[in-house]
Amino acid sequence: MIPMSVSREVSSEPVAVPPRRPFRRAVLGGLGVVLPPLLTVVLFLWAWNLISHYVLEPLENGACHTLTWATWDVRCTPQPPEADDRYARLGGSEVWIPRRVYATVQNDPGTPRPQTAREYFERYVRLFYLRRWLVVPLFLVLFVLVMYGSGKFFGAGVGRWLWGAVEGLVARVPVVRNVYSAVKQVTEFLVRERAVEFRRVVAVEYPRRGVWAIAFVTGEGLPDVGAAANEPVLSLLIPTSPMPATGLTAMVRKSDVIDLNITLDQAIQYIVSCGVVVPPHQPSQDPVAQQIAAALTARETG
Repeated sequence: MIPMSVSREVSSEPVAVPPRRPFRRAVLGGLGVVLPPLLTVVLFLWAWNLISHYVLEPLENGACHTLTWATWDVRCTPQPPEADDRYARLGGSEVWIPRRVYATVQNDPGTPRPQTAREYFERYVRLFYLRRWLVVPLFLVLFVLVMYGSGKFFGAGVGRWLWGAVEGLVARVPVVRNVYSAVKQVTEFLVRERAVEFRRVVAVEYPRRGVWAIAFVTGEGLPDVGAAANEPVLSLLIPTSPMPATGLTAMVRKSDVIDLNITLDQAIQYIVSCGVVVPPHQPSQDPVAQQIAAALTARETG
């Protein structure tokens, strides 16, 4: 048995307080400030490199070959083809090209340096016709026009039937159909005008009693289900984190759902962040969540 005096001495000893680690806290705070804009820039750069490599560069190469063919003017003769000195000779060969092409390429030959007439013309076309400050806006305009025309054509009539036939063929390929279906769901959720209007955001007990999940009301439920439940039911989309484009469609009694005072965008932010980003008018006790919610509010209001 421990004596009373000893027990008092033991209980009166000071409790060790863990160090605050200000350096670590400052580094984490800096990462919290820098990472969101940095990752945003990296994401846009990755998307631009992907579009430039797989879309813009092939289009530029095709346009370069076409313009080279359209502007081709090469003479093969040991003497100058014309007396007005409009042609320049390539080295000691018998090939003569227009002097404007020769002079433009000589000012900016690039790497590797052009040697043949075709290389001179291709370099000239890229320097004179395919400048990036001219190509990128033109590409964006053409892209919007093509998307507009595609939407009009495939949205009705023969175009819709044709696209349905193509999707039917894709749906028969075992592996491709699964990937295509997932990509199509994400794309339609992000860029297409929603055919289903999410009327309000609610909370429902799922997957069991006592566990609550956010859901979107998509409409009234089937009458047969409401008759069996002896109560009107609602059709809900219960999204999954962190990808709200996929989820579960369920029919739930109206009395079993709770309307939430949050917008659709706030609900999507909450789902994508796995519950970290909480709407500003429903603050969380987590300091990190409070800081994120405050930053989002400042960005929206500012």
